[in-house]
Amino acid sequence: MSFAASLRWQRPLFLGCSAVLFVAAVLAAREIMLPFVLAVLIAYVLTPLVVIVERRRVRRGLAVLLVYVFVLGSLAGFARGISPRIALEVRNLQGELPALATEARDKWVPTITDRLRAAGLAPAAEVEHAEPSDSAAFVVRPQADGSFAVDVGSGMNVVETKGGFMVEPAREKKNAAFDPSRIVADFAGRTFAYARENSLEIARAIREVVTTVSRTIFVFFITLMLAAYLIVTRDRVYGFFRSLVAPTARASFDALFARIDAGLSGVVRGQLAICFINGVLSAVGFACIGLKYWPVMALLAAIFSLIPIFGSIASAVPAVAIGLTQGLPTAFFALLWIVGIHQLEANLLNPKIMGDSAKIHPVLVIFSLLVGEHFFHVVGALLAVPTMSIVQSLFLHFRDIVDDRDRELASRRTTATVTTSEAV
Repeated sequence: MSFAASLRWQRPLFLGCSAVLFVAAVLAAREIMLPFVLAVLIAYVLTPLVVIVERRRVRRGLAVLLVYVFVLGSLAGFARGISPRIALEVRNLQGELPALATEARDKWVPTITDRLRAAGLAPAAEVEHAEPSDSAAFVVRPQADGSFAVDVGSGMNVVETKGGFMVEPAREKKNAAFDPSRIVADFAGRTFAYARENSLEIARAIREVVTTVSRTIFVFFITLMLAAYLIVTRDRVYGFFRSLVAPTARASFDALFARIDAGLSGVVRGQLAICFINGVLSAVGFACIGLKYWPVMALLAAIFSLIPIFGSIASAVPAVAIGLTQGLPTAFFALLWIVGIHQLEANLLNPKIMGDSAKIHPVLVIFSLLVGEHFFHVVGALLAVPTMSIVQSLFLHFRDIVDDRDRELASRRTTATVTTSEAV
């Protein structure tokens, strides 16, 4: 092999080995990669705002600080304004959940079961054996060896006598006079006794709570700091990756980066905009039809919209379930409104906000969501579509390169054939 040929193979070999080592390091450290991934997403979402501020002749570092203050302040103000209403609705919902569960168990489930049995889609009801009541005096249970076990219920005492055992009703204690000091002393004694006997578990629970809160705060600030560094040094980061490519291929690298940026702009920034629009439209529709807990349902619709397709289905379930407790028309109009919002999203918002360059086939979207959720759970489901967008951009870019080379080769062959014919 000549020296020139060896030089031609050095760069691909070096980059390939580096890529393998980088992927291995990421997989080995995947438990701590969440702040870095979130920092990349935050930097990508906020960079356009930083660029707008920079155009006002503001230094990049100060522009990042101003954008952070504006975004975090807006989120804090929104949360402060809506949190009292959300907290009130959540408390009301928690208070009614037992009643809703009882209504579903005693009314909806039997009705649906009876209709399925009438249609022959469910087996006939089986005769259930009566279970012993907790208030029974005693219960005789057969054992495997042929003997019987006797369980004495509440309100009965077993007294041993010379001839065996005697079951008699428990004697009720006379009501003692109300003594607050005795009640407080008894409560304090039981509390201290429990703390003494379970001190290790209590200490472990407190430690876990403190550790979780501390880690959350630490990850939050680390993520913001990493995102700020990425925004400030974005030119250096892009220049580093561009320097890894051969000089003759840097124009192709620029085209690839532009394609990836166009796809991610639609998926990430576009999806955030669509989530906001879905939340607002859901709030308006749910409030108009008088759906109970409509602020909570609208917030859930906005959050679930972060996950395409499956998020839309998940957001419809609680709203329709709450609507059923108010009547079939309310549930029907809630479902109709949700379907209308998602038709608007699919036919107008996605093409206008995401653009044609960000479109991914629904089959690929579902495949990426299933794979991401299977391997990385909720985080994987959130990052599945952006990852698929990058993979699709890479595939289309290299496909275009191959097509260009095929066309160039075909053109050369045609030219050579014409030249040969003219020479003959």
